[in-house]
Amino acid sequence: MSLAMFSRSVSELDGIVSFTAQAFTAQHIDSSLRHVIDLVIEELFVNMVKYNVAATSSISIEINGVADGVEVCMIDSDVERFDPTAAATVDIDAPLAERTAGGLGVYLVMKMVDSISYEYKNRSSKITFSKFLESQTGSKT
Repeated sequence: MSLAMFSRSVSELDGIVSFTAQAFTAQHIDSSLRHVIDLVIEELFVNMVKYNVAATSSISIEINGVADGVEVCMIDSDVERFDPTAAATVDIDAPLAERTAGGLGVYLVMKMVDSISYEYKNRSSKITFSKFLESQTGSKT
């Protein structure tokens, strides 16, 4: 298990990528999963920072190597509810002029991971997601 805390700033993204690289190396997680994990963490982290501007606490990221994959848990404390699993469906086939702004990043997150869950308790948001080797083609397991 690898755990780190990051301040609520997009300037932390380089540090998060370094942390992910170290976690993958230390836990011998297949490096082919790293690109997806970095993209998903970045999207969720930026949303946590962007939509909880009044919060001051750090955001924790925990990375765990699991059989044939990786599980990531992100915790954002003293915040309002932000449930990516309840985001409105994005109609990617609609003409651009008919689309509403927002939601595409979370839509992509939901397509890239194999599982994702959300918990909100005592003003703390916890997002846990997993990605496995056999699903790298984009199909869900």
